[in-house]
Parts: sequence; structure tokens; C-alpha cells
Amino acid sequence: MPRLCLILFGPPGSGKGTQAKLLRQSLGIAHISTGDMLRERVASGDGLGQEAASIMQSGGLVPDEMVNRMVEDRIEQPDCEKGFILDGFPRTVSQARLLAELLKSKGINPLVMHLKVDYNVIVSRLSGRRQCPTCGALYSVTSNAPTVSEVCDYDGSKLVIRDDDRPEVVRERLRAYERQTEPVLEFLKGAGYAFGEVEGADASPQVIAGRIETWIRGQKGTQEEAGQGR
Repeated sequence: MPRLCLILFGPPGSGKGTQAKLLRQSLGIAHISTGDMLRERVASGDGLGQEAASIMQSGGLVPDEMVNRMVEDRIEQPDCEKGFILDGFPRTVSQARLLAELLKSKGINPLVMHLKVDYNVIVSRLSGRRQCPTCGALYSVTSNAPTVSEVCDYDGSKLVIRDDDRPEVVRERLRAYERQTEPVLEFLKGAGYAFGEVEGADASPQVIAGRIETWIRGQKGTQEEAGQGR
């Protein structure tokens, strides 16, 4: 049976990382965050990691081909045997094209899920985040507030708003996300992959994950029926 590949899209603050972790547990598949993967490869000091570290230290962007090579290596690890979730990848049409070739060569037909969240909700959510400058603990003024307002529970430091959580910065990040990902989503739709969308802020994370899982199981059933009909 082909491995499950879920390409999970969602703007900053949509809860994409939370959904990936929940789905990893319920589906028993790997969660691949390309940011985490890149940091792990750099830390490992292997050939690709050293090459990526050199590029990043000089202020450059890691080329799409190199990221794809890392993804190719990663999906062959034992924890990806049943399937994997791609979180934050592909980010560009070039990456999407390379990924499509890679998956086709392995007989994997991916599923694409887009988490939709009203941008005003995201701005409110992210601008309500606070961080301890000493220990790094994160708080939310609405859902995970500190015991004493604006003071860290662990070390008593005054909490701060991170620069990238300021409303004007959040809005620009969302505009950049839209510019970058819209053509990627259009490419993936045009490639004929199953494409789904789910509201990412109208229920608890667990309920939203359940909706995504139901959709995935329905798509897998359709794929299996199509395979039997050949």
C-alpha cells in the first residue's frame, strides 16, 4: 500500500504545527518540519549539513535542490515507513516541482490540506503572545495567561512581546505568506492531488484534527478503490 504523504499548509499562527503533532499521534506517521530538519542536519555535521551551514552563515538561502535532497533522505528514515506529514514544505513552486518528481518516483500520491484562518483572528492570536526574555517560556493573554499579569510564572521576569508578534509585523508576514504560497497551492491543485480545506479556528485543535483525519481516511479509501479498479 502506498505511503501516506500529507502536505499541510497554513499561515503563521494558524495552528499548523499543533495539527501536525496531533495527526502524527493519531495516524502513527512522522511529522517533518523542514525548519527542524535543516537545524538537525546542520547540527549533525554531515556533508549536506556542513554545506547548508556554510550557506546560512554567509547569509544565503539554502537552495531548493539541497532542501529536497534533505527531504528525500528524511522520508527514507524508519519512522516514515507508514507515512509522513510535510509541515512548511514546499514553500516555492520550484520546491513543489522537485517534490512532485520525488514523490512520483516513489509511487506516492500526496494529499494537500489547507488550514484556513481569518487573518484578523491570527493577528489577535499572535499579538496576544508574550515571552519570558530570561527562560523563553511562551504565554497567551487569552488561553495561557501567566498567574500574575505580564510576569513569568517561573522566574518573575517581565514578559515581552516578540518583534515578530507585533500586529504590523504579523500582517506583513501574512501578506508575504499569501504571495508565496498562493502559486504553490495552485501548482499542487493543477498536479491533480487531492486538495482539502478546513477552518482552523472555529473549534478546539482536537476537533479540527479529527476533521482532517476523517478527510484523509476518505481520500485514502478513494485512492484504494481507484487502484483496485485499474
